[in-house]
Amino acid sequence: MTNLRRQFLAKLFKLSDLAIMSGSFALAALLALYSSAHVFIASFLSMRIKLQNALVFLVFLAVWHGVFSAVGLYESKRLEARRNEVKDVLAATSIGTLVLIVAGPLFRIGMITPIFLVGFWVISSSAIVAYRLLLRSLLAWIRIHGRDLRRILIVGTNQRAIRFARSIESKPELGYELMGFVDEAWPGHEVFRASGYPTVADCEHFPQFLREHVVDEVVLALPMKSCYPQASRIVTQSLEQGVLVRSLTNIFDLGELHSSTADIDPDAAITVSSHPAEGWPMVCKRSLDIVIALLLLIVLAPIFLIVALLIKLDSTGPVFFVQERVGRNKRRFRMYKFRTMSDDAEKRQAEVESLNEADGPVFKIKNDPRVTRIGRFLRKASIDELPQFLNVLKGDMSLVGPRPLALRDYNGLDEDWLRRRFSVRPGITCLWQVNGRSSIAFQQWMELDLHYIDHWSFWLDVKVIVKTIPAVLKGVGAV
Repeated sequence: MTNLRRQFLAKLFKLSDLAIMSGSFALAALLALYSSAHVFIASFLSMRIKLQNALVFLVFLAVWHGVFSAVGLYESKRLEARRNEVKDVLAATSIGTLVLIVAGPLFRIGMITPIFLVGFWVISSSAIVAYRLLLRSLLAWIRIHGRDLRRILIVGTNQRAIRFARSIESKPELGYELMGFVDEAWPGHEVFRASGYPTVADCEHFPQFLREHVVDEVVLALPMKSCYPQASRIVTQSLEQGVLVRSLTNIFDLGELHSSTADIDPDAAITVSSHPAEGWPMVCKRSLDIVIALLLLIVLAPIFLIVALLIKLDSTGPVFFVQERVGRNKRRFRMYKFRTMSDDAEKRQAEVESLNEADGPVFKIKNDPRVTRIGRFLRKASIDELPQFLNVLKGDMSLVGPRPLALRDYNGLDEDWLRRRFSVRPGITCLWQVNGRSSIAFQQWMELDLHYIDHWSFWLDVKVIVKTIPAVLKGVGAV
């Protein structure tokens, strides 16, 4: 599961817990009132909620939220046993009930009776435990079936590294896919070979492995005292290509005497990354992507039909051009565009390579002979890009982000610092798009992408989206 989804799940937990506590409060109140011979349900429903009572209840919600956070219910529970999570929930609901016991006489709340308190504790505890166990089972099922996997590479081949690998492999519900190990030959390497794990690269070829494979995380398991320079170099090389780094040092105490795999939590490791930190702003970014993409696909549906008809009347071939592009963490995905070239355009690529007018590894021709008549109009108006809203809905792309490169262009990158642009989702528009597009030199294009990553904020996305509208209308730099 990505960091963005984990943050979204944490927010969902918080809102759900407060909703359950509110519902438990109401049900417990009904139970207490129903048990009274002098009060009936009709009387309860006709009661008016005073402002003072509403404010007191909001205070209860705030206190309950603080209690649940303090107990640790919103920390990662991936490797923790279910019984431990149940204990945490019971501790939280017990403290929440204790708050009501204290607040009852303090605020003179007559509703808080022994029957109410027992009912509140039983209902809230049962509901939250059931909810969390159900979600835990659902997430485990999703991960076991190969969704939301994190591909990790472990640097180091000592016993600590082996124990860590076995720990995550014994729990497929964690959603980790182990790619292999990186290390040099050392006296204990024969012991590592006996474990059966593969060594996919040595430290010298580590950067090359990152270039050629999808790697979400690099986990450092090297002894820091003796391998500090080597570990420092690994961190630098990983961050240079935009790969997140976690370190087991001082976090994963896998000693034989005082640890167990149930206490290991990869998410609690020291984390170093060279791209925007995941959190609530990133949840807002993804929400904005989904809402705008969905609305535009609905509103622009008639234009899709008209463009499809024009493409079919203008030339033979499919309406959509589907090409494999390089996305986040170098994952490949199929990007959709309206076809603007002849159907055999990719086969004729070699014929027009000598006409390339762009510097760097990218390929651009102002008057490409393969472009169709309707294709020139679609490109000038950027209408050919509209099907990429489908990629946004799928999660392959974002509204704003570095433009995804074709495999040909990616393979032409000759410096690792350029690959850091792949540490975020590619986008339909970006700083390059609103600053001249194809009229900008390749070096400046890459610098704009990295500037976007280093200075990202939700409001920067909004600013780029607003600036994209006049840029598209002017058609500046469109090829």
